[in-house]
Formats: sequence, C-alpha cells, structure tokens
Amino acid sequence: MSRLRGKVALITGCGGERGLGRGIARRLAAEGADLVLTDIAPRGTHILASKPISSWGGLPALGAEVQALGRRAVTSLLDVRASDQIDAVIAKALEAFGRIDILVNNAASPPGADRVPVTDLPEEAWNTVLGTNLTGAFLMSKAVARLMLQQRIRGRIVSIASDCAKVGTANLAAYCASKFGLVGFTQSLAMELASAGITVNAVCPGGVDSERLDYLGRREDGSYDERARATEIARRNALNPMGRLTTPEDVAEVVAFLASDGAGYLTGQAINISGGSVMH
Repeated sequence: MSRLRGKVALITGCGGERGLGRGIARRLAAEGADLVLTDIAPRGTHILASKPISSWGGLPALGAEVQALGRRAVTSLLDVRASDQIDAVIAKALEAFGRIDILVNNAASPPGADRVPVTDLPEEAWNTVLGTNLTGAFLMSKAVARLMLQQRIRGRIVSIASDCAKVGTANLAAYCASKFGLVGFTQSLAMELASAGITVNAVCPGGVDSERLDYLGRREDGSYDERARATEIARRNALNPMGRLTTPEDVAEVVAFLASDGAGYLTGQAINISGGSVMH
C-alpha cells in the first residue's frame, strides 16, 4: 500500500490506546504518509479515574509505531480550541515536512456531564462539547485550508463525525448538535474549496469499543466494573445488523481512501461506517 507516499497528514486526537486516532495514524503511515500526531494530553483524556490505566505510552509510543512502519512522525500537544496552539503545531509541521496535504479532524470531547436531558444540561458542558467537536474542527480546517491554498496543494480534509450526526438521541443533545453541525460545516467548506481541488468530507462511525465507552462500566459509587461494560457492549453488538460495533480499522480504511487521489471527485459527503445501523 502506497497511495499516500510523499504526503503529510496532520491528525488530532491520537492519544488513546484503542481510539480512532491511533487506528487512522497507523493506516495512513502504512499507506506511505508522514504524520503530525496531536492530542490535548500525551495519553488523551481518560473518562474514568477509577479504571486502571494501561502501560501504553500514548503519543510518543504512537510516534514510534509510525517510525517502525518506515515513516516519519512529529508529535505535539494540542488543544484544538486554541488558535495559537494550532498555529504553533502547523509551524512545527512545516519545519519538519514543509507541507500538510491531509487534515484529519478526530479530536472530540469525552463523554461527561453532557450525557443528561437538555433540561439538566449545564451550559459549561454544552460549551465544552461544541467547542471541541465543532469549533475545534473549524479552527483546524481554517488554518490548514489557508496553508493548502497558499501552497496550491490539492489537499484532503476529513472530519470524524458520528452516526449521531444523522439521528438525534436522547441525553446526547450537545454531542448530536456538534456532529450535525460538523456535517453542515463540511458541506459548506467543500463548496468553498472545490475549485482549488481540495476535498472536504466527513465520516460517521457507529459506536467504537474504545476508551470513550469506559463510562459504561461506571458504578453509582464511582468505581469501575468491567463486567458491566462488557455486558452493555454485548447488548449493543446484538442490536447492530452486522453483529458488532465499529472498529478503528473500519474507519481508517475509509479515511485512507478519502485522503487518496482516488477520492479526488468525492467531496461534501458524510459517509456512514456503522454496519447498517444508520442508512441515510
């Protein structure tokens, strides 16, 4: 696989051991891309302090994995809500590689105080989710698109939305609003950049068995129950037409295609990756 040889990809939200960022990074590296890997913390944002933390090394370890695949990697801490931090990461990418061909907006706010009915939803929780999931993608896309236009790069912008960008869900109003908004933003930006040969797409995964679902094992006393989490995952698997949740590899496969020359005529799309659980 070498569809992306000579390309440079910037990926946000790469600190999780079992998350989409790591899966996408490994796949793009296997396709030949050099990578700029970022997250708000070296090991991402942990949902439950009560769950034992694995020995995986986070961003530095992922950088080593990319290098083991024969590609170059730069790692950097980044809060996608902060324009000055975005500018610093882009400067670091340019110093290392001279260009950015691909942006993957993967950073997302972890489940937390937003998972309640709207009547109980704290304004701060709403702002945190919208700020990370939507405003963060806007700020990243704005900065990288400007660079692509300046360098006349026929680039690729891919944002990770969700099946919750297609169907509203109770107790997920902030998350759904941010992901619906991300799809609308994708369509508008795609229209603006099409004449420059820059494509802008979103992918809409179903639930992924990553650290983001660890809250399913939270007991009322705040402790963690792996069996409760496993039981809920099994229930969700059974509800999916294909009998399982989405994997990082499922998503990475589609992202790699959208980042390639083969997807040069595909823009403004929001592609479901959910095993048939959502079909519109």
